[in-house]
Amino acid sequence: MNNPTDFDYFNTLLVQNVGSRVGAIAPTITPSAAYGYENAEEAEGIFAAQVNKPLYARVGNPTNAKLEAIVAKMEGGFGAIATSSGMGAISMVCSAFLSAGDELLCIGGFFGGTYSLVNETLARFGISNTFCTVDDFEHIEATLQRGIKMVLFESVGNPSLTLPDIQRIIDLCNKYETLVMIDNTATPLLVRPLEMGADISVHSSTKNMSGHSAALGGIAVFRAVKEEGDKLLNPKYADVHKIVKKMGEKAFIPICKKRAIRDFGMTANAFGSFMTMIGLETLSLRVERINKSVETVAALLDEKLPDGVSVNHPSLVSSPDHARYKSDFAQGCGPLLTLDCGTKERAFTLLNKLNLVIQTANIGDNRTLALHMTSTIYSDFDEETRKFLGVHEGLIRVSIGLEDPKAIAEDFLQAANAL
Repeated sequence: MNNPTDFDYFNTLLVQNVGSRVGAIAPTITPSAAYGYENAEEAEGIFAAQVNKPLYARVGNPTNAKLEAIVAKMEGGFGAIATSSGMGAISMVCSAFLSAGDELLCIGGFFGGTYSLVNETLARFGISNTFCTVDDFEHIEATLQRGIKMVLFESVGNPSLTLPDIQRIIDLCNKYETLVMIDNTATPLLVRPLEMGADISVHSSTKNMSGHSAALGGIAVFRAVKEEGDKLLNPKYADVHKIVKKMGEKAFIPICKKRAIRDFGMTANAFGSFMTMIGLETLSLRVERINKSVETVAALLDEKLPDGVSVNHPSLVSSPDHARYKSDFAQGCGPLLTLDCGTKERAFTLLNKLNLVIQTANIGDNRTLALHMTSTIYSDFDEETRKFLGVHEGLIRVSIGLEDPKAIAEDFLQAANAL
């Protein structure tokens, strides 16, 4: 079970850490791509990671560093790396730790971009994968017993809304000394994977963290490496042992920078990190409000939608994930709910009659958003894959915003009643 969120604690932590008490109160932007070194000895120390000063913007800059420190503290992690997008964060971690011949276990439904990365792009480089549902623990344990290097899953399935038993999966990964990365994009503050024993928590900071759709970005947050007995010292991670032994508790960061960021360049830009910090100041307020609003909207739609249109959210008794929602997600599971209109044509008609809701391929915005799934993000996927990922022909994904929840529900109801 995840610990309840103290929103007042995070309201204080975030505004106090984003702002400064002396000098410029707002975060400052350092847009320089290159940095001068005081002398040759300092340059050597910077490149050896013995001097903590900027090296070159591809491997980080002071604005990114401030964002990283704030999010690491927010997530209960040791450190973080800001990236160009959420997909950049996942790609960075996978390319840093996985090689041709390795296998990645993916649990539950996935955002289309993540599925494509794993099933197409990583596969082209010789990294195999296996997928299973969130409760197929027989498959999960059997796969871990094979000695795989990494497990990946979402805190909440996007857009399936399936809820995993996060703690049980983390405990199994730790039992078999396997790295576990959790995509926490939908549930910042609500789920704190590193405090539950996970190794890596990743976010598309474009979404809930910023809230304003003005900054494309991602971030990966890491735990500290233990002095003795850390899973990274398992023989299956032999290719990173040199870095682990040299860098100690902060090893996750140089592993990702030296084996991914430096060569692939999925680095965040300073302006995007600045805009993300501006969004972080209100994250706790927004998460608390939106997660209450999602339940309100779901309940109103469940009660009043006409025949032929249905709503799915784990807060509803009709949801197969309702029991886990009540036990493990008492303060919400993010901004998403879905509507099933039965057919693509009916879904299009409903979407085109909305007045308040914006049609776009984003979630976690301050505004309420909606999108038909099979004609957009999942348009390249075959029927079998869509079914596994919980995506069907009439599905509309909805991301609830800050508006009056009754006004949001009324907009969907008037559109559904016009079908």
